[in-house]
Amino acid sequence: MVIFDCDGVLVDSEPLAFRVLLEGLTAAGHVMDEQAAYDRFLGRSLANLQSVLRREFGVELNAARLEEMRLRLFEVYRQELKPMPGVVETLDKLTIPYCVASSSLPDRMRLSLEVTELLPRFDPHLFSATMVANGKPEPDLFLYAAQEMGFPPEACLVIEDTAPGITAAQRAGMTVFAFTGGGHARGPGYRQSLEALSPAVLFDDMRQLPALIEERRAG
Repeated sequence: MVIFDCDGVLVDSEPLAFRVLLEGLTAAGHVMDEQAAYDRFLGRSLANLQSVLRREFGVELNAARLEEMRLRLFEVYRQELKPMPGVVETLDKLTIPYCVASSSLPDRMRLSLEVTELLPRFDPHLFSATMVANGKPEPDLFLYAAQEMGFPPEACLVIEDTAPGITAAQRAGMTVFAFTGGGHARGPGYRQSLEALSPAVLFDDMRQLPALIEERRAG
């Protein structure tokens, strides 16, 4: 089985999400540059983000601010969000089961897949970090997705684009392919930072995935 992360893997959402996050932080009185935000929050859940902001920066995003940011993000997604190039072609070629497991809240994940017309391909196999005790980099989410889909961890391949996601997959005892084709992954050193985590494969074109899976299964 293939377990896809959502943001930065199925949909090219991270630059949009971080734009909204930085706008919200500025409105809350805390200015942070884009690279620092990526370094601290990429691939992590909202609960983790709030904890880091509170603990390390003394910033508290209240319910009203979070709701404002959520509505703004959904507006941006409806206007600008696109599927990752090649993902539809890849899903058409896959001959094994697949699902999605994301740090995103369920409504955000569902909207992301809906506006990019990917939702019918995954529904109802949508798993969110809100369904487990601990989000990435802990293995809980991937283990839960595997259990719900009826596969042992060693039979699962995870497609991830962030360090917390790669670490979570490895802790779950799953094979992980690191994907670097998203808009957020073009910065200096990003590919090298993921390569340092020793994923089984590093690739930047989603159209390569079916052949990479076949090579792995043959091997």
